[in-house]
Amino acid sequence: MSGLIANTLSVQGLTHSYGGAAAVDEVSFTVPAGEIAALLGPSGCGKSTVLRAIAGLVSPRSGSIMLGDADLGHLPARERGIGMVFQNYALFPHLTVAENIAYPLACQHVGRTERRERVTEMLELVRLADYAKRLPRELSGGQQQRVAVARALAPSPSLLLLDEPFGALDRALRFDLQVEMLRLQKTLGITTLIVTHDQEEAQSLASSLVLMNKGRIEQIDTPMAVYDRPQTLFVNRFIGQANQFEAIVETLETNATILRLRSGEALSLPRRLDFVTGAAVVATCRPEHVSLVDAPAANALAATVGVSVPLGPSLVHDLILANGGELRASQARGPETLVPAAGSTVFASIDTARCHVFPAPGTPSA
Repeated sequence: MSGLIANTLSVQGLTHSYGGAAAVDEVSFTVPAGEIAALLGPSGCGKSTVLRAIAGLVSPRSGSIMLGDADLGHLPARERGIGMVFQNYALFPHLTVAENIAYPLACQHVGRTERRERVTEMLELVRLADYAKRLPRELSGGQQQRVAVARALAPSPSLLLLDEPFGALDRALRFDLQVEMLRLQKTLGITTLIVTHDQEEAQSLASSLVLMNKGRIEQIDTPMAVYDRPQTLFVNRFIGQANQFEAIVETLETNATILRLRSGEALSLPRRLDFVTGAAVVATCRPEHVSLVDAPAANALAATVGVSVPLGPSLVHDLILANGGELRASQARGPETLVPAAGSTVFASIDTARCHVFPAPGTPSA
């Protein structure tokens, strides 16, 4: 597709309030030209406000938004060179697929011949060439989504914004459309920002995650880095699954730290943590870093099997600890994998080298 120019998106110090309550507080991030980033977080975290400010639908109280060398701050939405796909697609029900795609071109006074050529190009790009004369109600949800993307791309924008683009689709179709979106993005090389609350969607599509909470940014990094090296307890809880243990720092050694759990058991970590002795902390570990063993061992907690569930290639165990707490373990499932009986006693061995430790909520680290 001709006419697309990839530009870097730079958001700096963005702040906005509704009725005196801060919705976005000093948000800054950059999406390199031609890359795809995801603005991720729970409902109400401010991500949609950031998206609307970039699109020109909200006037932020302060901060700057640059697209390449262009300062978007004082430009009306129609002059920003941005394509946007809304969660409900916002297709015109009385217009055909071709007419929906042509609409933004007509608003830009593009000539009729060029409009027809661009619509044909876009229909081929999203693989809907045989659907040009259909109305939106005659399409599936996935097809409607592809029409919305084609309409957003038709004017050759330099930035594509996607607002919860797959939220209305079932799981299987959502994955297919995500793959299709990646194909389109790689083909066009357009700078893209996706807003979503779905962590799996964000991790599968984006080369970088901008994780928000309560109007502020918690972490910006690659999907793997956010998963493997979360910087805050919120990030660790929000991305993937995490077992949590409330504990006290009992001993600090040169290359080790011993945590005393509330249950009275100890975990030994093979590194010195940046806390003081007696600090209240929360230790976390992923289910895949917990394995089941038959006998007591260092860093193994006695547990009772609640239920074991096969999930595709994995076997997931929900365990009950001696103090009543819950623990989840995940292991690769093979043809010889034994499923422990519900109610049986096991020992959950924790790979403490993969644990993360954060200050307990309300307490600072040393």
